[in-house]
Amino acid sequence: MREVSGKTQVVAVALVTALCMIGDSMLYVALPLFWKEAGLTSLWEVGVLLAVNRFIRVPLGPLVGKWYERSGGRTGLIVAVVLAFLTTLSYSLEGFWLWLVMRCLWGVAWTFLRLGAFSLIVGVSEGHNRGQLMGLYNGLYRLGSLGGMLVGALLASWYGLSVASIALAVPSLLAFILIFRYIRPSFTSQHPKDVKQMDTGKSLWSQTQVLLTLMTGLLVTMVYQGVFTSTLSRVIEVREPLIMIGGVVLGAAVIASVIQGIRWGWEPWAAPLVGKLSDRHGRTNLFIGTLLVASVLFATLQATSSLVLWFAILFGIQLTATIITTVMDTLAADEAARQANSQGVMTQYSVVSDLGAALGPLLAFWLDEHVGLGLVYIGIAMILLLVGLVWLWRPKLIKMESAS
Repeated sequence: MREVSGKTQVVAVALVTALCMIGDSMLYVALPLFWKEAGLTSLWEVGVLLAVNRFIRVPLGPLVGKWYERSGGRTGLIVAVVLAFLTTLSYSLEGFWLWLVMRCLWGVAWTFLRLGAFSLIVGVSEGHNRGQLMGLYNGLYRLGSLGGMLVGALLASWYGLSVASIALAVPSLLAFILIFRYIRPSFTSQHPKDVKQMDTGKSLWSQTQVLLTLMTGLLVTMVYQGVFTSTLSRVIEVREPLIMIGGVVLGAAVIASVIQGIRWGWEPWAAPLVGKLSDRHGRTNLFIGTLLVASVLFATLQATSSLVLWFAILFGIQLTATIITTVMDTLAADEAARQANSQGVMTQYSVVSDLGAALGPLLAFWLDEHVGLGLVYIGIAMILLLVGLVWLWRPKLIKMESAS
């Protein structure tokens, strides 16, 4: 097999992920509208089906991590593609329990995709290009989200959910070409220079830097992937239920999809740029600065009277999401590269990220019912401020750990 550069492999695994997640992304737009076609009897079943894949990923993470430690990389990606094809194809069928099983299997597929990508990036990157490669991955795989949301919504509207599901299952098969042509069989090895820096004397959770990284990953995903993403349409509905643009009346759901779609549209070029900047100028300062800016944006969102400024703040929050997510993933990869068991670090990081993404919507809607979204967003601002301050004090915390 000819030698393939690390960047090419990262692009390949990102495109594999994008092709596999088209069907899943379609559901978030189409299923709330066409749930009767799926044989569902109530909207609560829609909520369960859209959330169960996240919860199933939490206990699966360590098992899939062990798989990658023992079986290399390409095999896991092949399993993911097969499951992605079968689950997307199954969305053409009817019945809640069948869908429940398929959504759980999609959670398995996503765990293989995500951990496989993390393992590959840690294996082929070094400190000077890790941010760029992580940003490249994060940006490119979101093309699957964008394509699934736009194409899937159109196909479901024109031809129905069954036809849309069958049509969107086919692209995932193209991922096999990328896997066998551009991704080597194993990618869990580490660089010799990283091995010298490994700390083998302490468990991962007892190390301050690892604990800080994992807890930050939990909070960041809970805020952005969990609370903000799940409440975006609700926030818009509370502020402006209907907006007229060019004589066309748009509802909150459509506006939220457009705002989310614009982010997925800019990520293929913005995320690699953010990663490259973090490689050149340092990740920690960029991370702390963006956390503080995001804190201000979340705090002022509900207090803004101007509709134009309000939308500008929403897009500002989306931009901070791109920056924080890219840098956070890279910080986790940096920490993994310094450890004897890099796969173990990325597995735990993936698990806590999935946990945050799963808990976020539940916490958000419970708090919305009891205290309102205004206080929820103030709480987010306080969390991000606190996380930023902790990272600002990080050198002192590490110094205290070393002294003890």
